[in-house]
Amino acid sequence: MIAIVDYGVGNLFSLRSSLAAIGVDAIVTGEKSEIKKADRIILPGVGAFSAAVRKLKETGLFDCVKEEAIQGKPLLGICLGMQMLFEKSFEGGESEGLGLLKGEVRPISDVIPKEYKVPHIGWNALTFCKDSPLFRYIKEGDYVYFVHSYFASHAEESVTATAFYGAPLTASVGLGNIFGCQFHPEKSGEVGLRILRAFAEIKGGRSE
Repeated sequence: MIAIVDYGVGNLFSLRSSLAAIGVDAIVTGEKSEIKKADRIILPGVGAFSAAVRKLKETGLFDCVKEEAIQGKPLLGICLGMQMLFEKSFEGGESEGLGLLKGEVRPISDVIPKEYKVPHIGWNALTFCKDSPLFRYIKEGDYVYFVHSYFASHAEESVTATAFYGAPLTASVGLGNIFGCQFHPEKSGEVGLRILRAFAEIKGGRSE
């Protein structure tokens, strides 16, 4: 069973529907007890980093998700959920993240050419940087769907793939049992479903 963390941010039911389409049991929940019982956790998110972290803390789920991940439970952050895996973000001022991965979240406008539009919206090909269990059923060059204005920076330790949008931007990360996709697998067609299937097969184990 996968617990999709419900803390009032994100379209959670399209994600659950995608998992159901590949035969994976998932529950959308804001209950700590359900998250602790689950085999794996997905942390989704859209909107502003600071507001999302505040809601995660107000619901008491910030510490719950972090503790479960530290204990070795597979965790997948999606879009803003991936960004919250890092130490901090500079979106609307400096805010702390879960600190499960080294790095920080900065505007893509810092690195892309001025003529490129922000946010980055659309389909982009993945360039693999290192192997990842998430790539089990996909290949380099497959296209996935992005909607974002910020990206994970100074995250060399965990970056597993990039996407080119005027500059290479962090597309996915992974370290131990911690994984993240800046793109939306639930909006990325068959490729996204394959990534979700791969995550659903990852076994738990203590994070490095």
